[in-house]
Amino acid sequence: MRLLAFLLALVPFTIASSPYHFVFPRDAGAHFDYASEWWYLTGHLQTSKGRRFGFELTIFRFGLRPGNLRPAPGESRWHTSEVYPAHFALTVVDPEEARDSFVHFERFERGALGMAAAAAGHLDVHSGDWSIRGSDPIRLAASDDGYGLDLSLRSQKPPAINGRGGVSRKAACRSCASHYYSLTRLGTTGTVTVRGTRYSVEGLSWMDHEYGSDELQPDQIGWDWFALQFDDDRDVMLYRLRQKNGGTTPQSSGSVVAPGGSVRYLPLADFSIEALGSWKSPHTGAVYPSSWRVRIPSEGIDVRVTPLLRDQELVDKQLGVAYWEGDCDVAGVDRGHSVHGVAYVELTGYAGALRL
Repeated sequence: MRLLAFLLALVPFTIASSPYHFVFPRDAGAHFDYASEWWYLTGHLQTSKGRRFGFELTIFRFGLRPGNLRPAPGESRWHTSEVYPAHFALTVVDPEEARDSFVHFERFERGALGMAAAAAGHLDVHSGDWSIRGSDPIRLAASDDGYGLDLSLRSQKPPAINGRGGVSRKAACRSCASHYYSLTRLGTTGTVTVRGTRYSVEGLSWMDHEYGSDELQPDQIGWDWFALQFDDDRDVMLYRLRQKNGGTTPQSSGSVVAPGGSVRYLPLADFSIEALGSWKSPHTGAVYPSSWRVRIPSEGIDVRVTPLLRDQELVDKQLGVAYWEGDCDVAGVDRGHSVHGVAYVELTGYAGALRL
């Protein structure tokens, strides 16, 4: 048994390399030969009476050894090759009651005894009773302490492949990359539960699925990530990887997804993100940028991104991770015409260097 454990430790995880050809539904499922993976969903929902809800539901898969191996003879049934942390957050904006709030919850389950699992070949992942399943529709379910989601999502565009050659680069080294696609426009219906009260909702969601084995490097502290959905049916993803010396990793990039679903790669030089203010967290003391000007000259886009609430910081005490994940409004100009939209923004590394 000791020899087997030693040999397993020598088996490396697969790195994200080009060319990579995505195949669906295969690549909607788990990739157990990669060290890290996540299914990440955000959305902008509302009731017929104008209540607004932003949500995040993310299930992570971290491999302890490649291959999702079952317990060997003589090993405990608690033994696992995978762990599945998960985050669930809700932003509530209620103009009738003037009662806005942000709540978040976390899970950390082992891939053993049915506590958590992900299927290969199709989308079916759960951590405890939080789940992301199916293809058309995708079904989301999560609940905790009187808050919950029960949603059905149907994609209005094909998967958008980010990066080049099926690879999204994170730094200069060969292994510093992931395979990364987005479902940028998901029509959404279902229910949101707030303090035990259920609301029928509809709106628009976004899904990212990313997997790799060596995303962040020692000189990188975190990232600023933007998912913008415009009312002209264009969608934009941007990420800026921040370095500890204050610089930006040159491999930072983005994508523009046209109304018909075609994708255009954006190198760092093709866009700019300017922070217009800041917010200091009363929970962690971290200072986050708050409100941004986003410009993509080649697309004629010049917009302001404004958080619905300043305090949308998620603090996971189990993992020792804190980050800002916020529902935002978008307004500005698009090729000289007024444009509006919605966005989710993720800010990591401001409360300490992020380590996957």
